[in-house]
Amino acid sequence: MKNQNIKKVLLLGSGALKIGEAGEFDYSGSQALKALREEGIQTVLINPNIATVQTSEGVADQIYFLPVQPYFVERVIAKERPDGILLSFGGQTALNCGVELEESGVLEKYNVQVLGTPVSAIMNTEDRERFVEKLDEININTIKSEACEDMDQALKAAKDLGYPVIIRAAYALGGLGSGFANNDEELRKICEKAFSFSPQVLVEKSLKGWKEIEYEVVRDRYDNCITVCNMENFDPLGIHTGESIVIAPSQTLTNSEYHKLRALSIKIVRHIGIVGECNVQYAFDPNSEDYRVIEVNARLSRSSALASKATGYPLAFVAAKLGLGYGLFELKNSVTKTTSAFFEPALDYVVCKIPRWDLSKFRGVDKELGSSMKSVGEVMAIGRNFEEAIQKGLRMIGQGMHGFVENKELEISDIDKSLREPTDKRVFVISKAMHKGYSVDEIHDLTKIDRWFLYKLKHIIDIDERLKKCNVNTLDKELLRDAKVYGFTDFQIARAVNLEKEIGNMHKAMLVIRSLRKNYGILPVVKQIDTLAAEYPAQTNYLYVTYAGVKSDIDFTSDHRSVIVLGSGAYRIGSSVEFDWCGVQALHTIRKQGYRSIMINYNPETVSTDYDMCDRLYFDELTFERVMDIIDMEQPYGVIVSTGGQIPNNLAMYLDEQNVPILGTQAKDIDHAEDRAKFSQMLNELGINQPEWSALKSMDDIDEFVKRVGFPVLVRPSYVLSGAAMNVCSNDEELHRFLQLAANVSEDHPVVVSKFIEHAKEIDFDAVARNGEVMAYAISEHIEFAGVHSGDATLQLPPQKLYVETVRRIKRVSRKIAAALHINGPFNIQFMARENDILVIECNLRSSRSFPFVSKVLKLNFIELATKIMLGVPVEKPAKSLFDLDYVGIKASQFSFNRLQKADPVLGVDMSSTGEVGCLGDDTNQALLKAELAVGQRIPKHTVLLSTGGAKQKAEMLDAAKCLVNHGYELFATPGTSRYLSENGVANTLVYWPSESDKQPQALQMLHEKKIDMVVNIPKDLTAGELTNGYKIRRASVDLNVPLITNSRLAAAFIHAFCTVKVEDLAIKSWSEYK
Repeated sequence: MKNQNIKKVLLLGSGALKIGEAGEFDYSGSQALKALREEGIQTVLINPNIATVQTSEGVADQIYFLPVQPYFVERVIAKERPDGILLSFGGQTALNCGVELEESGVLEKYNVQVLGTPVSAIMNTEDRERFVEKLDEININTIKSEACEDMDQALKAAKDLGYPVIIRAAYALGGLGSGFANNDEELRKICEKAFSFSPQVLVEKSLKGWKEIEYEVVRDRYDNCITVCNMENFDPLGIHTGESIVIAPSQTLTNSEYHKLRALSIKIVRHIGIVGECNVQYAFDPNSEDYRVIEVNARLSRSSALASKATGYPLAFVAAKLGLGYGLFELKNSVTKTTSAFFEPALDYVVCKIPRWDLSKFRGVDKELGSSMKSVGEVMAIGRNFEEAIQKGLRMIGQGMHGFVENKELEISDIDKSLREPTDKRVFVISKAMHKGYSVDEIHDLTKIDRWFLYKLKHIIDIDERLKKCNVNTLDKELLRDAKVYGFTDFQIARAVNLEKEIGNMHKAMLVIRSLRKNYGILPVVKQIDTLAAEYPAQTNYLYVTYAGVKSDIDFTSDHRSVIVLGSGAYRIGSSVEFDWCGVQALHTIRKQGYRSIMINYNPETVSTDYDMCDRLYFDELTFERVMDIIDMEQPYGVIVSTGGQIPNNLAMYLDEQNVPILGTQAKDIDHAEDRAKFSQMLNELGINQPEWSALKSMDDIDEFVKRVGFPVLVRPSYVLSGAAMNVCSNDEELHRFLQLAANVSEDHPVVVSKFIEHAKEIDFDAVARNGEVMAYAISEHIEFAGVHSGDATLQLPPQKLYVETVRRIKRVSRKIAAALHINGPFNIQFMARENDILVIECNLRSSRSFPFVSKVLKLNFIELATKIMLGVPVEKPAKSLFDLDYVGIKASQFSFNRLQKADPVLGVDMSSTGEVGCLGDDTNQALLKAELAVGQRIPKHTVLLSTGGAKQKAEMLDAAKCLVNHGYELFATPGTSRYLSENGVANTLVYWPSESDKQPQALQMLHEKKIDMVVNIPKDLTAGELTNGYKIRRASVDLNVPLITNSRLAAAFIHAFCTVKVEDLAIKSWSEYK
């Protein structure tokens, strides 16, 4: 029975998306809120992440865009007086915050009950020593480890255990501050970093090479307990599970091994006293059946989102209901509708999760994978066999690969070394090794990956070798069917039978294979995820496409009343939860207008791949081939390509060639905006200014152009998302170095070089148009000057510092562009303004990253409006004027440099933030302060270290420096800055650069001694020497967990904010109170 006293519940979100804590908590939080709403309970949500679905209208009753930190949570509790609080749906952020509130007595003071797993049980899983003691009571093997509070203890522990050891920080997320050490020196280095994130560090014996297995377990307060899903890592222990390819259900365990570990999981969860959901991670030695428990997470984790999507068992939804006091036997499984939630799913398919890394975005980052997580997103592929699932998955991560074989050749000098030391490309190294004739045993010895997986991969290679012996005329039906069953695409087959050479165009070659396949009658079928291996009848709309089947599980109606929305794929830097929000809003609107909604997407972390968001969900690839397969079967009214970021946008032209009805802006107009040359020519015809640019094919042309316009210049290839491979070059050396890197990006595409304008404001124009007429718009102004990618910049809406005349011109130009491109639906234009001159940088005919932010600040849903227009529904023009807001919204970026070992934490035209927050305030200072605190900046207690770049930046920072001194802060400054400050009468202490190692005091040493509370370090230019000095200081601040700002405009604004507004004076207002 449920607890009747609970009328109002507070849920803590996880804040900005970061590495190790991403979209999966938007999904679990949304599920929990849905479960509470169904019970008629009032909900209050604290989550500053304005881009998520859970912070949308109609999900929670009250939403607070505030940092998830004890101070703010306490003030919301005092105001809202909830009866209960949920801590396990917002990742480690919410859990740590909840533990602090319990320990400081706040929850008791306001009589708030923790629903679900009690805090004492959470502490038993989080605190390493208590955890080991607890499991010793029931004789369960844990990894030998010692908890240490300082460096000497750590060194002694390592001696007792014997190297190699692994070091981890307690209470940290995704292996933050952890690593392997083989000797004292390595141990010292890792421990220093770990101690800066956590008071307690664990030193434990390394079991590298064992298997890693995970069970998801659900328990109710009546002690009923089931395991929902078990998974195994493709990579052996030693790689963080967030970095590994994961297979569910496990494939290499024997029946007795599976049941042994399952029984242990249930025993552990009962003993600790979890109520709701948790996961148990094991290290397992395949040779001796010996095992160790690695950890238990007493919250929903990344793997629970994966398990929910893999089995169709909605873990977060069930966990929320169990937290209210229900038993498992009282709940129905809401996916299958017919079975109770007290039933373990059985799968007749294989699921494969593959992480996505964006390591190429960072200067100098360490590419080797280890115990600390670096991936920014993940994909999930479903197949009837392992070969099909892994090939699908390798295409889905979107890193230019077409599967396990038939990719561009990787350049690898030492194959043995690349197999031994895992990087983000290791799977493809295995492919190369197998082609070169390495045996399965040799690869197993080098990688310790289970032979079962390697034999399956070898099978893919064998089929590939058979295909290579044929040409298109000798390719027989049997071999073609075989290749399709094991996950080959038409593209891979065309390349293997050497059609590319014959036809000369890969897309045409693929279409030849496609029609050959159709003539042979080799067509895919659609299968349901019915969670019970077809033992019971279950009608789900949860689908995947495969060739390993005879007939489809569902019937297709050809009434043309369905609309397909293409999703945004794997989260990556530049395309994450914002586009998920856009997709979900489009699905809602399609349903409301009486059409059936269909989603194609393959990201397990998202709300858009949730079972009740749409009428049919295809958990499958967003490749041309697969989208066409689904369109052929569904015969939809139309397809929406503008809400999923760049992936669907790139398909528009190809789909249009096949006469697919694309809703909204036409494909040829999309091409006109995407193709730099066509777009610029159109601007010239309209008489609109743009930075001078040229598309150049050779180095000589480039040098000539640069001589004419002068440095700095912006260099980039055509057709990209979020500035991939863009760079600002300020001298010849940089230009040539960068072009060598970019050359392999674009052999047949020319490089676009444009004049880069310094010290200019950047402005975003997000809008919705109908037949080329602008219907609704929002103008946001960047706090930083141009040169910081718009995804990394801090946005304010409404703009605070723009001339009225500039705004008028922006509107005028935007109307012209919308009319010229006949825009129907969402679009975004980026402008640069200096004085009153405005220049157009680029235009995207799709929703942009700032759509959820502007929709929520203006309280006008841009995507709903756009979707209605695309469906041809009559809409009225909203009567809102832009400047009527009595409050300000600030969108700030979250960076995850602490995860990316050795990367330089400096901002440029290439996007590097992993997430964002949006906060509202009565003025800019209030909103900015909330937003910066929410992305992990801290207000310094006493000391600030300044090194402020070139002359222009030094001048910008002068007022801020005076402000700091007036408020009692002590300033330290590097030589140039120190001189400038002293000349202008600002008191400061001189500290020296790392290169002046003979002088004292040293900036680095002060950081290591924790004498600095905040660092402002602005790189003057990008020359090597400047970068090394600054780099050492920037990197040290990140590694030692000292707040760092590298942009003078943002630093000045933040300093101004915390000097003028005290945290106590911030208004605690919910979204609905800002009118």
